[in-house]
Amino acid sequence: MNEQTHPASGHKSLRAIDTWLFDLDNTLYSSGAAVFPQIHKRMLDFIMAEQKIDEDQAKAERSRYFHQHGTTMRGMMVERGVDPVAFMDYVHAIDLGCLDPSPRLGAAIARLPGRKLIFTNASARHATNVLGALGIAHHFEALFDVGDCDWLPKPDATGYRNIVTKHGLDPKRAAMIDDIPNNLKPAAALGMTTVWVREPGDPRWAREPATHPHIDHVTDDLVAWLEAAVAG
Repeated sequence: MNEQTHPASGHKSLRAIDTWLFDLDNTLYSSGAAVFPQIHKRMLDFIMAEQKIDEDQAKAERSRYFHQHGTTMRGMMVERGVDPVAFMDYVHAIDLGCLDPSPRLGAAIARLPGRKLIFTNASARHATNVLGALGIAHHFEALFDVGDCDWLPKPDATGYRNIVTKHGLDPKRAAMIDDIPNNLKPAAALGMTTVWVREPGDPRWAREPATHPHIDHVTDDLVAWLEAAVAG
């Protein structure tokens, strides 16, 4: 196990944690899985049809929406009045046969003390489908999706406040696990322990620093990290 997978490499102890908040996509499964390429393709198809533009223009728009609004969906809601439910239903109509059951991940999650919840920018339907494909749905108490965030996706602080209120969480006894560094900033601001799942070779983070002041733990292997967290 390399240093980045061990809880001791972080800034905060995990001993007081009684609630574990997990992001979904690219966190509970590898970013190398063929899930997001399908989602991105369907996003492009949706944008091309809705805006009557070609694929290159749609790629530029998707990138602009993401960088200006946090997610493509939010950008289309704000700028074009797109119904988020219709958008999510369309882009998540994908084949999850690329995901294999992960009993080792399930066992590691089961051994964590306390409550486990999903906190995702996706829909509850998509989360249910992904967790089912991974065979780990029964380990989670609840799904908290982008609708629960008042359609203001992470890293907007609204969702973080909402999940604390709705589920009666003590942020100082909660850990947030996500694959996007910026999504951990509001969690840290509330006092949560933060865990960044950073895969080597993931092109999204090629120029991203390996550490951030608001991130307490970094791992390139979530399952090994969870196993070490319980063992520690």
